[in-house]
Amino acid sequence: MKLYIKYMVSLRCKMVVKDELHKLGIHYVILDLGMVELLQDITDEQRSLLKINLLRYGLELLEDQRSILIERIKNIITEMVHYSEELPDTNYSEYISKKIGHDYTYLSNIFSEVKGITIQQFIIMHKIERVKELLLYDELNLTEISYKLHYSSVAHLSNQFKKITGLSPSFYKKLKQKREQNLENL
Repeated sequence: MKLYIKYMVSLRCKMVVKDELHKLGIHYVILDLGMVELLQDITDEQRSLLKINLLRYGLELLEDQRSILIERIKNIITEMVHYSEELPDTNYSEYISKKIGHDYTYLSNIFSEVKGITIQQFIIMHKIERVKELLLYDELNLTEISYKLHYSSVAHLSNQFKKITGLSPSFYKKLKQKREQNLENL
């Protein structure tokens, strides 16, 4: 049996879910972002308690299939962009379609209808968030970041970054440095 959990997007969320499952005596086989595969079916009472307990942490046990599908798409993208060392070699539509086992057009239509943005826009937003993280960590230069996130060029990354944030990547990085200097001067 699989359970799908909305807003479960980080390692901390996984720890919370693991702890709540343990408290309720629910044994699992796989615990992944947005999904738990259980060893056996759970009772209605366990499901109800789990739902209530997860809500306290801002997590939501999903029931309907469309919500489950949307959450799976979001979790695949989040994991792909933020937690994988390498992005997939195939294009994103093939990757998502293969991971979920549905036609990409079908997934794309449902996602756009429910979220109000396309899957591609969602991916771009997450890639830009990842670029921000990498710029702030100051471990990679812009060329390395564009390569890591599969941008065709630094110019393409910079244009997309500016379109989403309103700032160039270099200006964004300078703002961070200026904030740090201001904090040091306090």
